[in-house]
Amino acid sequence: RRRRAGTRVRMAPRRQARFEMPVVRAEIEMTGASYRYSLLGRDELAAPDWLRVAMNLQPGARVVHLICVHFADGAAYQLEDRWINSGALPAVLDQDFSIIGPNEWLIATVPYSEVEISFCTAKADALIVNHLDHSRGEPVFTVERATWWQEEAITFVRLSYRKGYRMTTRY
Repeated sequence: RRRRAGTRVRMAPRRQARFEMPVVRAEIEMTGASYRYSLLGRDELAAPDWLRVAMNLQPGARVVHLICVHFADGAAYQLEDRWINSGALPAVLDQDFSIIGPNEWLIATVPYSEVEISFCTAKADALIVNHLDHSRGEPVFTVERATWWQEEAITFVRLSYRKGYRMTTRY
């Protein structure tokens, strides 16, 4: 503040938490555990209404829906429930995902310009009960992530984790 010159406000530096797009295989292997991946299901279908609204997709948009499990030392570690917009990424139609998981394929195939991440607990449903060590209705740590490339929706994924999972980030 200066007399007769007025008051100036210095802009505070903008703080940002930066997240690297995680690759579950690398996450598991960094702990020293052996990694295994299993594709449980793959469908090509019209995007359900909830997904069209969440991702701002056009009516009739087609998606590939994948259900996968990632294992650490033989125990289920993460359940991946993923939707990929085949209109934005037609190459997904030629992928069978039996060897490599969709997350690794997406990171290697397409960039992203915007990401929305939500951390929450969800109640264990039949899919989670069947593939992770949870009881029906039990709280499950869940990450929901949506990505876009230049305002075009690429993917939405819901990642559910085994009991005791802990996420740590440093910035």
